[in-house]
Amino acid sequence: MGGSPLWLTLLAGLSTGLGGLLAMLCPPSRRLLAVSAGFAGGVMLAASLADLVPGALAFYRVYLPPLGCGGALVLLLLAGMVAAAALSALLPEEAELAERMSGDSARTAALRTALITGAVLLLHNFPEGVLTLFAGTADPALGARTALAVALHNIPEGVAVAVPFAFALHSRLGGALAALLSGLAEPAGALLALLFLRGWFTPGLLNGTVVLVAGVMIWVAIAQLLPAALAFPRGRPGLWGTAAGVLLMLLGIEALP
Repeated sequence: MGGSPLWLTLLAGLSTGLGGLLAMLCPPSRRLLAVSAGFAGGVMLAASLADLVPGALAFYRVYLPPLGCGGALVLLLLAGMVAAAALSALLPEEAELAERMSGDSARTAALRTALITGAVLLLHNFPEGVLTLFAGTADPALGARTALAVALHNIPEGVAVAVPFAFALHSRLGGALAALLSGLAEPAGALLALLFLRGWFTPGLLNGTVVLVAGVMIWVAIAQLLPAALAFPRGRPGLWGTAAGVLLMLLGIEALP
């Protein structure tokens, strides 16, 4: 495994930081926060249901009968959802965060949303980095196409992470740095797989991990992000943000090789 696939993975991960830089163009506000929460929810739902789950299904159908394939998928998604619920329970409650943020309920809710969104996308980026590395190792041209496609749909993910952090911290730079940090999980995942886990990352394990992450993303989108998006009066900014997230993510998925 040479250096070129690792560079491709690094560039794909850095595109999340580009999304964070784009988010710096607009001052954070409650309306933008609602749009961002809807956008992040739309991104996660589209990525999970239109990309991660179908890809894993195609793999499992080769080895399992239809009922076994569906059962494996449902169990892995359920495990991811339970993990997401546990992650949410481990984070500080809004009342506890409010004490640390002078009782500002809007910033408190934004910070909790930002922490959950950032953690989930970090989990999502880890196996994505491994996938990009493997594709580049097997076929440099395929690796370049995969890295480009991953980079395209990492940009909206970066926006989704940066906006709630910027609102909660009153710092657009802080939001951009949070987006960059979540994107760096991709080269970190690739480097870890290259150095220590090469023998463990079989196609079966990688696809199972992808479905687990999809379950986490679906739960977070439904339980955390979409309610936050609809909390804004009339809910329309959040709805438009959700639609934009779904459509842009589908566009990014279509660019995958």
